[in-house]
Amino acid sequence: MKTLRVVLLLSGIAALWASETCSSDKCKNSCKNRCGDKLDKSYSCQCNTQCERFGDCCSDYSICSYIDPNLNEVTHHDSPDIDPNLNEVTHHDSPDTSCQGRCGEKFNKKKSCHCNAKCSKFKNCCNDYKELCKGGASNKIAEDYTESNFNRGTDISQEEIKAMSELLHQSDVNKATESDVILNKQQMAHNTKKKEDLCEEPLYKYVNKDLFKKPTYKAFITLLDNYERKTGKQEAFTAQQEEEREIFLQEIMKTKVMKELYKFFHKKGLYNEEKEFVDDLRNMWFGLYSRSSGEQDSSGFEHVFVGEVKKGKVSGSHSWIQFHRLESKGLIDYHSHNYDGPWEVYPDILGKQFKWDGFHKEVGTQIIGSSPEFDFALYTLCFMSRPGKKCTISMEGHEIGIQTYEWTKSTYGNGKKYIATAYPFF
Repeated sequence: MKTLRVVLLLSGIAALWASETCSSDKCKNSCKNRCGDKLDKSYSCQCNTQCERFGDCCSDYSICSYIDPNLNEVTHHDSPDIDPNLNEVTHHDSPDTSCQGRCGEKFNKKKSCHCNAKCSKFKNCCNDYKELCKGGASNKIAEDYTESNFNRGTDISQEEIKAMSELLHQSDVNKATESDVILNKQQMAHNTKKKEDLCEEPLYKYVNKDLFKKPTYKAFITLLDNYERKTGKQEAFTAQQEEEREIFLQEIMKTKVMKELYKFFHKKGLYNEEKEFVDDLRNMWFGLYSRSSGEQDSSGFEHVFVGEVKKGKVSGSHSWIQFHRLESKGLIDYHSHNYDGPWEVYPDILGKQFKWDGFHKEVGTQIIGSSPEFDFALYTLCFMSRPGKKCTISMEGHEIGIQTYEWTKSTYGNGKKYIATAYPFF
C-alpha cells in the first residue's frame, strides 16, 4: 500500500509538470519537450549539446544535460523533474505546500504558498515557514538569511562581475608565465561532429613542473584521483581524502585571489565571516548528488575539474591541469582545437576535442595556464552572480562568457543549489 501511495504521488507530480508545459508541442523559450532537437532558428533558444558551444541554451537546459532518461520507470515515469529522493513524510500532499528545501526561494506565482522574506508582508507564507525558515526548533540554519542575501545573483551588476574578474586575474600570482607552458595546438577542426583525430602529437609540448610544487597546485592534484569517473558509481571518501579536500580549501583561502572574492561577497552581504564562505564552498562544490539512478555519484568539483564519463561520452572536464596530467600518462589523445582565445599571455582559453581513455569529448573548453584558485574563484563568482545564465567576465580587457548551471534535483542547507557545471564558452 505504501508503494502504491508513492507511485500515485509521483504520478500526480508528473501530471503537474505536464500541465505546466506549453500549449503547443514545443516551447520556444524552454527546453520542455525539446531536449536534443536540432537547431531551429525560429526559436529564441536551443536545447542540444551544440547550444553549450554557441551560448544560446535555454535557461532550463539543465533538464536535458543532467537528467538521465534511462532512470527507472516508477520514479521518472513522465517527468524529468521528479526528485528520486521524494518520500511520504516531507512530500505527503504536495511540495508546493511546504517550505521544506524552499527557504529564500524566489516568488513563483504557480506556487500555492511562499517561503521568502516578503511572504509575511503579503500574507502568503506556507504554514511551516516560521518553523523551517525563521529559526524554529527543527531548523536554525536559515534564521540569518534574508531574501536579498540568500538568492544567488540578486544584487551583482554585469560591470561588477567584469571588474571583479579583472581583479581576480591581476591577483593570480600563481598563474603560469609564457615560458612555463608551451602548447602544440596543431590543427583546427572546422567540423567537430566528424570526431576526426587531426593531431598526431600531444597538446602540451612543455610544462614547467615547478608549477605543481606550489601549495595550491599540489593540494589540487591530490584530489584528482579521489573520484570514480563513471556516473552511476557511488562516491566514497576515506578520511585521508576528506583531509585532502580540507587542505585544498585551506590553501586556496590563503591566496589573494580567494581573499578578494570573499571580500567582494562580504561587502554584498552574502557572508558575515570567512568561515561561512568556506563552508558554503565546501557544500556547493564538493557536496554529492546523483546524475544517475540514485547513487551519490557526482559533485560540481568532480564534473568541472576532474571530468566524468556518462553514456559513453566525456562530460565536464574543464581543468588544464587535469588534462595535462592525463595526457602525460597517455590516457588522453588530443584530436584538434576549434577555438583559441585572444590572450597572448596566460591564462588563455582553448576549445578542443579529445578522447579520454577511449571516451570522446566533442567540444571541451578550458582556461589554460591559470592557477587552481583562479578557476575556482572565477566559476564561483559566476555561479553566485548568474546561475544558469551567461556570465560575461573580462581578462585584460577581453570579454569571454562563463556558463554555469545549478543542480536542481537536490539542495543543501535551506534550498541552496549545488554546482552542476561551469565552463568558458565563446
